[in-house]
Amino acid sequence: MDRYLTPEHVALVRRVNDFAREAIEPVARDLDETGEFPWDNAKKMAEMGLFGVPVPRELGGMGLDYLSYILVVQELAKFDASHSITVSAHTTLGLSPILSFGTEEQKRRFVPPLATGDVLGGFGLTEPGAGSDASGTRTRAEREGDGYRINGSKIFITNAGVGEIFVATAVTEPGKGPKGISSFIVCKPTYDVDRAQAVGWGHREDLPFTSGVRCGEKEDKMGWRASDTRELHFEEAFVPESHRLGAEGEGFVNFMKTLDAGRIGVAALSLGLAEGALEAAVRYTSDRRQFGQRVWDFQQVQFKLADVATDIEAGKHLTYHAAWLKDQGQPFGKQAAMAKLFCSELSMRATLGAIQVMGGAGYTSDHPVERMMRDAKICEIGEGTNEIQRLVIARRLLKEVLAESPERSVPDRVLEPAGIEAN
Repeated sequence: MDRYLTPEHVALVRRVNDFAREAIEPVARDLDETGEFPWDNAKKMAEMGLFGVPVPRELGGMGLDYLSYILVVQELAKFDASHSITVSAHTTLGLSPILSFGTEEQKRRFVPPLATGDVLGGFGLTEPGAGSDASGTRTRAEREGDGYRINGSKIFITNAGVGEIFVATAVTEPGKGPKGISSFIVCKPTYDVDRAQAVGWGHREDLPFTSGVRCGEKEDKMGWRASDTRELHFEEAFVPESHRLGAEGEGFVNFMKTLDAGRIGVAALSLGLAEGALEAAVRYTSDRRQFGQRVWDFQQVQFKLADVATDIEAGKHLTYHAAWLKDQGQPFGKQAAMAKLFCSELSMRATLGAIQVMGGAGYTSDHPVERMMRDAKICEIGEGTNEIQRLVIARRLLKEVLAESPERSVPDRVLEPAGIEAN
């Protein structure tokens, strides 16, 4: 990986690894069982700067490249995907749209509290009728005076309860499809202000809270159980025009760009899960004895884990290359989709393989691999299902091939952007 990683990258990974082994590994099982959000560890991650890794220093971030952020997501996921997705959803989905498409005033007002991790952010796109078909948004923003009145709801929103700053989409021009969707910055208090004040993190009284925005009950999920996932409701919520993100009608296009980058994050999280499962399986099989020898000594076990290790290396190249392209300002959408597709499916193979070679022990909560398997499944669904990733890859492939044949035109219908389900 020397082609991609500098000594600074390696030092950052070691720092995150030390933190995760000390603070996350001992509590990951209990947090999974209770579904409690990791308030104390989230504060520690904020103090480490992990919520603003790729954000310029002048706006409160660490000022590092996108690959550094990807490495943080990957390393956290080796120990617990809930901690990892809390950082990933906050950074890629909540913070980056403001950094990429916001006005200078919006950046100065909303990016610093997010980059420093004073409060968490989130992203409101998915609706009951608008998941993979994100263009099917029904939440409505109607012009009213010097702003908009928003009504509707979003589902499966990471950090919806604990977070305080969100970017959400709403239809401003019905009948125009994707071109009628705009995006807005909205704020609401964390669902547990008392807990936030007790911890000393997660709430800012000086934010412009939007009346009529509230979160629903916490979802009872199969995986990512310590991650805060809820509905986000808009009930006659008034948002001033100064909180619209970008021009009217640009919401869909801008979020597609945001989600391209988000797919690299999911790939990194998936890689971390696969690495964590592989490490657990190697340790267990090298200690466990059956038929008078170590389980590791069975060639079938070695072959299975060797295949996982090989796939992890391939996944790193896909993921780091996509992040490198983004850092270089080059197109990376197809590469991000490939990385997300390959690594999310790898995470399922790796965690299931770990359970298999560990036998009955792997099926119990005494070992982390069963939790990792449950955490891995959503990676094939969030940030665009893997079926959507294949559509994205195929459409871009067709465009590239036909572009080399000037006499052949590319049908517009084929090149329409695929909708994306995101949380």
